[in-house]
Amino acid sequence: MGSLILPYSGAVYLDANCVIYSVERIEPYDRLLQTVWQAAQSASIEIISSELTLLETLVKPIRSGDSQLERIFRELLLHSKEVRLLPISREILEYAARLRAQTSIKTPDAIHAASALTSGCSLMLTNDPAFSKIANLNVTVLSELTTG
Repeated sequence: MGSLILPYSGAVYLDANCVIYSVERIEPYDRLLQTVWQAAQSASIEIISSELTLLETLVKPIRSGDSQLERIFRELLLHSKEVRLLPISREILEYAARLRAQTSIKTPDAIHAASALTSGCSLMLTNDPAFSKIANLNVTVLSELTTG
């Protein structure tokens, strides 16, 4: 398994699947992402995501009636010092529309990419290779680190 290379400082964007892997401890991705959380706790990097991540992470626990998991996601995304959620502003939506028109990525992915780009993140972590289509977005796809 490869290792995750993080910037020495600055912002790292996590899409919803990375948050889910960490909270639900889904391997091998949870192990890879531990370095991100440790770096954020030591304040060497800032973890950024979109408010869209709140929606995406809450669906499963709400559907299954798992109030404890729902509470954990809310606590992490809304109250932890390690994560900053960006609002879905008009600027983000217009940028997302341009990205979608240029690359045909899905709307939620376009919102995540636009959020990462407008906030100046030096790295985006995901498990969706569609993000690799976007120019100027430095992407690491976690599954590519787990294959030999």
